[in-house]
Amino acid sequence: MKRASVRVGWASVLGGCVLGLSACSQSHSTYQSRSIGGAMSIEKKPFGRTPDGQTADLYTLTNANGMSVQITNYGGIVTSIRVPDREGRFDDVALGYDNLADYIKGSPYFGSLVGRYGNRIAKGKFTLDGREYTLLANNMGNALHGGKVGFDKVLWRAETTVRRGDATVSAGGSDGSFSGRAEGVGLKLTYRSRDGEEGYPGNLDTTVWYTLTNDNALEIRYQATTDKPTVVNLTNHSYFNLAGAGNGDVLGHVMMLNADHYLPVDKTLIPTGQIAPVKGTPFDFTRPKAIGHGINADHEQVKFGNGWDHCWVLNKQRPGELSLAARVHEPASGRVMEMYSTEPGVQFYSGNFLDGSNVGKGGKAYKFRYGFCLEAEHFPDSPNKPHFPSTVLRPGETYQQTTIYRFSVK
Repeated sequence: MKRASVRVGWASVLGGCVLGLSACSQSHSTYQSRSIGGAMSIEKKPFGRTPDGQTADLYTLTNANGMSVQITNYGGIVTSIRVPDREGRFDDVALGYDNLADYIKGSPYFGSLVGRYGNRIAKGKFTLDGREYTLLANNMGNALHGGKVGFDKVLWRAETTVRRGDATVSAGGSDGSFSGRAEGVGLKLTYRSRDGEEGYPGNLDTTVWYTLTNDNALEIRYQATTDKPTVVNLTNHSYFNLAGAGNGDVLGHVMMLNADHYLPVDKTLIPTGQIAPVKGTPFDFTRPKAIGHGINADHEQVKFGNGWDHCWVLNKQRPGELSLAARVHEPASGRVMEMYSTEPGVQFYSGNFLDGSNVGKGGKAYKFRYGFCLEAEHFPDSPNKPHFPSTVLRPGETYQQTTIYRFSVK
């Protein structure tokens, strides 16, 4: 198959220069897996029922180090990520709920797979091959995260997987469970988004693989094909707090973003089309600094986002390469999270709309800025910005992306 057109045109974004940006030589890094085979496990149990009576399941992936990730096939939601601190104490660093009913009742996309188009499309409209398509305008007059019933609110078909060497295969067993030695355990999720669903053209067949490895990394690999020209921008919307979900705000977390540019937005958070340098602005995270540093700055863009809610343009030597996007350190616990992605951008959101009304796991309320998101993606409103990397997918092409969150301590 041909590679998808979403991989084409990146060099044109910065006038053909994707190399030589100041942070690239300093912080560019390619992900190197250090996974070693060991005892791993997969457990499956019922998680609740959807409004139409279908049963959703919860899968617990555990590696040889005791790190665990829980995922439900409802919305492909990562409900829990338990990792140790520098003293070896485990805590859950992903915001979310204890049960399916709370996700269905209302969630700001905690842990979910987002599609068919993650982030925003201006005024809920785009034109493709001369035809205008209209989407639900569900956020300040714009289309956000796939519409009323996006990929985060559907039941995905699930199959447990095991990685041995370079091969990822079915875990086997009627109940999907597994226990034994492997390099990774995971979950394969598939979903067909029908032609016209939420206003998008084409039947889109999407597969997402979640894999937990023994080097404490959660890998997410996406693939999609279509039978009509369409637009695709998939991501995962996990909220992180490396001190533990619900354990205070994230303003003291120290963040590095491997990005010399970001996308300024208008008052409705739609990119203006400008690709602006971060140097000399509060948006400069090329050198590590606290998330709270500059988050209330007297700067128009900071005010528009009520903090950080923008897409950073990742430094890339080559379009589509898997490279370091971000590194976050929580000083008190010592936990570190590194993010690697093949995508051209990352939406960094600092939980500015959390207000305590979402009461999560263990009865903890998620208050203002109690979590942050790093959403690997193509740029918001790309269908209406021809100079942005294309998100158009055509028949015969395959959309692909990989994002990895790796956890450690220091």
